[in-house]
Amino acid sequence: MKEIQGDAKTIRQLLSGNKYAIDYYQREYKWQTKHLQELLEDLVGKFLNDFEPSHERQAVEKYGNYFLGSIIISQKERQKFIIDGQQRLTTLSLLLIFLHNLQKNCPDQVKLDDLIFSERYSQKSFNLNVEERNACMEALFNETPFDDTEQPESVKNIVARYADIKEYFPEDLTGEALPYFIDWLIENVYIVEITAYSDEDAYTIFETMNDRGLSLTPTDMLKGFLLANISDETKKVQANQLWKNWVNKLVELGKDEEADSIKTWLRSQYAQTIRERKKGAVPGDFDRIGTEFHRWVRDHKPQIGLNKSADFVGFIEQDFVFYTRQFLRLRKASISLQPGLEEVFYNAQHGFTLQYPLLLAPLHPDDHLDVVNQKIRLVASFLDILLARRLWNSRTITYNTMQYAMFVVMRDIRGKTPAELVTILRRKLDAESEVFASNDRLRLHKQNYKAIYQFLARITDHIERESGLKSRYSEYIATGTNRYEIEHIWASDFLVYGEQFSSPVDCVKEFPYPDDFDAYRNRIGGLLLLPKSFNASYGDLPYAKKLPHYYSQNLLAQSLNSQCYNHNPGFLKYKGRSGLPFQPHDEFKKADLDARQKLYQKIAEEIWNPERLNKIVEP
Repeated sequence: MKEIQGDAKTIRQLLSGNKYAIDYYQREYKWQTKHLQELLEDLVGKFLNDFEPSHERQAVEKYGNYFLGSIIISQKERQKFIIDGQQRLTTLSLLLIFLHNLQKNCPDQVKLDDLIFSERYSQKSFNLNVEERNACMEALFNETPFDDTEQPESVKNIVARYADIKEYFPEDLTGEALPYFIDWLIENVYIVEITAYSDEDAYTIFETMNDRGLSLTPTDMLKGFLLANISDETKKVQANQLWKNWVNKLVELGKDEEADSIKTWLRSQYAQTIRERKKGAVPGDFDRIGTEFHRWVRDHKPQIGLNKSADFVGFIEQDFVFYTRQFLRLRKASISLQPGLEEVFYNAQHGFTLQYPLLLAPLHPDDHLDVVNQKIRLVASFLDILLARRLWNSRTITYNTMQYAMFVVMRDIRGKTPAELVTILRRKLDAESEVFASNDRLRLHKQNYKAIYQFLARITDHIERESGLKSRYSEYIATGTNRYEIEHIWASDFLVYGEQFSSPVDCVKEFPYPDDFDAYRNRIGGLLLLPKSFNASYGDLPYAKKLPHYYSQNLLAQSLNSQCYNHNPGFLKYKGRSGLPFQPHDEFKKADLDARQKLYQKIAEEIWNPERLNKIVEP
């Protein structure tokens, strides 16, 4: 083996003026939402340990450092090839692009361009230079639309993870704290760059670091601790086999599911404290369970009730088995719609991973399955309503923003009966100051596309099911070539909109300025969810030419057309029963959009009505 170098570098040192390539045989970029969330949580948490709004920017130099692991590079002539670490470097590049775009309107900007790309003879090339990704990265950097339908897996994941960053980056860091965070990220976060000068040596290092010895996981260490405290050898063998069986079921679901299941169980039943988000705050139960649950259990035996051998047996045979079984049910319900657990799926569509400890919190191993299902539905419905209200009012639902409030809810509902849950959760919803009527101007913009899409899917599916039609929600949210898209009822061209008016003066009276039209056009009342092919064929047409085609689409689109109100008994019964202000629109001017905006709001109030909770426990 030839010379090997290892250097600890800041993000600035690593990326400034350096270019990295990935060989064609390297694996795809595979990070999922979970990995992105965990990285953001770690970075933000470490930064907030030191940040104070009163600090000068120079104080960031004294903030704590963060180690992001190592990458392995094969240096070939003047080119660096990544052997291990492309997942992190790709994600870092996306985060830097996001931060670059986020700070565009900030007076205090941190120069990030040279960490993202370099330019020679007016030709831009990204520092993480992978040809099949360049068009996508260019679009993200320039904030222009990019269609990933026919793209490779890596490109699809890059687009999705960038959307995740936009969704999960904490709102409280987007203001005055932003330049501080960027400074800290590029100057205080370190990666060790290990450089070899041949692929053979680089892969030898990679294999040595990854294959030599299998370190015990926290799950292994917790199992070892619990079994060591069981004195009866027969029961110890039985408990060990039981543990292995359930862990195998978790592993079948995904790589990290075993640890996530145990963290969720322990947090839901035992966490009494959580770290405050201020400088010098110490980790609480919730935090320690998340990072070292095996040690936390060992340190909290009395609080958990682990005093004698029989307690440890029961902890595995009853508690572990019960909560693991329920966690598996919930995770499967988050992946695909399961009858009776639909709200779990809806919450998962928002990437709201905090739902799992809340859903387990009121459960008890002695609960009958009917009671378990009632409790899960109550908590999942509460979260469904809470998240919908927040998103409708343009409030973030990121992990960091919601963590403390959800911890308090989790602690308050622990072990409660269904009747007690209704009382507690209704009280919490009634205390919310922002409801759907609080924002009568909800509109689509770059940051809330996913939320608006979900609202349209839920609204469309709801009115169809209430009208006696089969649910098509899974179809509405499916990805791929036949996917649905948000359709603007008004074409983007203001002149096309003006064709509805007999005089241009009347049109200008409605919208004196083009920007007013653009903003109004994006209001949710002027939007539908329609197949991509429809949008491509009819999206630019005037409303009068679209209207006949709307009648062949879903019920929300059909309801614009007067034909929908003839010979349509299921829909007409629903209209009468609900009192919702459905009406046909032969033209679609400003007043018509206002009417649809009000209609959508009323449908949202019907879907996310807190009375749902009471109905769940009604005999």
